[in-house]
Amino acid sequence: MINATQYFGNVPEEAWNAYISGYQPAQKWLKDRKGCTLTFEDINHYRQIIYALTATQRLMTSLG
Repeated sequence: MINATQYFGNVPEEAWNAYISGYQPAQKWLKDRKGCTLTFEDINHYRQIIYALTATQRLMTSLG
């Protein structure tokens, strides 16, 4: 939840739990914006973060 009317659903677990340099970017980005109203650009940026984390995890798994 970002605020009473905005939230993101269906975030893939591998993106939500991904770690980069000791922190979880999908979670941190949202926590940093808690209580704010997100702009259209903010929403698109978060979607890109989730896509990049998911794609990276799938690539790492395929290389595994």
